[in-house]
Amino acid sequence: MVLVAEGAVWLLRPRERPIDPVAVPEGRYFTEAQIERGRAFGDGQLWLFVAALGVQGALLVTLALGRPDAVRGRLQRLGGRPLLGAAVTGAGLSLALGLAALPRGVAAHQRAVDYGISTQSLGSWLADLGKSAAIGALLAAAGGALLIALVRRFGGRWWLPGTAVVAAIAVAFVWLAPVVLAPLFNKFTPLPADSRARAEVLTLARRAGVDVGQVYRVDASRRVRSLNAYVDGIGSTRRVVLYDNLLRRANRPELRSVVAHELGHVKHDDLLRGLAFLVLVAPLGLLFVSELGGALVERAEVDPRGPAALPAYFLGLAVAALLLGVPGNRLSRQVEASADTFALRLTHDPRALIEVQRRLALSSVADPDPPGLVTALIGTHPSTVDRIGAAVAYERDHRNGQSS
Repeated sequence: MVLVAEGAVWLLRPRERPIDPVAVPEGRYFTEAQIERGRAFGDGQLWLFVAALGVQGALLVTLALGRPDAVRGRLQRLGGRPLLGAAVTGAGLSLALGLAALPRGVAAHQRAVDYGISTQSLGSWLADLGKSAAIGALLAAAGGALLIALVRRFGGRWWLPGTAVVAAIAVAFVWLAPVVLAPLFNKFTPLPADSRARAEVLTLARRAGVDVGQVYRVDASRRVRSLNAYVDGIGSTRRVVLYDNLLRRANRPELRSVVAHELGHVKHDDLLRGLAFLVLVAPLGLLFVSELGGALVERAEVDPRGPAALPAYFLGLAVAALLLGVPGNRLSRQVEASADTFALRLTHDPRALIEVQRRLALSSVADPDPPGLVTALIGTHPSTVDRIGAAVAYERDHRNGQSS
């Protein structure tokens, strides 16, 4: 499974090779106090994440092994109506895992407020968490029922049709999420036709040869102070979304740099690249889930075709996601670095990219140069100093080219 994932990373690597960053001292762009603040915040959030992961893992292991007996008995009784029971079990597992991680979530949110990152009150944050929990429970209910239906129909080979199901669900989710799920949490407003920001986006898009679809403003300031933008959706739902913070506080060169980066994702079809990675790793990933889940079900002595088997399969999914996340994150870092390179070549403004990276790091209180192991395991973007280093390398190469 991991070897196939590594092969997928190689196969799907961006064709536009990212600029190799030069080594730059973080002290040139950040004060010592800013660096220490970023590390203190990042270290605290990391330990809270590890603690929540441990609690959720322990809960899944306990349930997968058939203990405690009271829970095991309830799960076995749901086997009388296996598909309905699987839906109830899936939703229950999702809610239980969410409750197990709730103390960590509250602590992480409060730290974000204390550090000036989050603008959201605890009540508003809990309301959003409730929406996420409800959506997660519905998806887990559908997933649990579907998994047990496949096991009952195909036995030990359920992972084969399961691969096709996972791919179809992923495509539908990426397509529908911008118009179905995202509006539940934020307000999206199309930029007016006479908006300078919209004109900037469309001008850059024409230069890049990119069809961006619609350009939206999102009320991100109700949650955070960071400056950002993103590309979402595929086909008819594709859109470029700009934070209201970015539109209010960024100057024109910074706005162009951020938009050009997002256009790079569109130009390179990076959402489709992510879907392709999922399709390539899904078969052996689900086979891993089948084998691990089957072994745990046998050990727990529960019906492998009933709801009582779901905790074992959910544990298998969690382990597979952790293992596959490492190569997946490496692909993500390559994709982000390639989008930075696209932005530099489109705008020819390395100074703007450097300033954007500085402001992103400061507004999110990020460690500009985190430990390599942390980046390798959970980093979805290159470090701030690497992104700045790429801009410096471009600036040097461009200056040398002009001189010659």
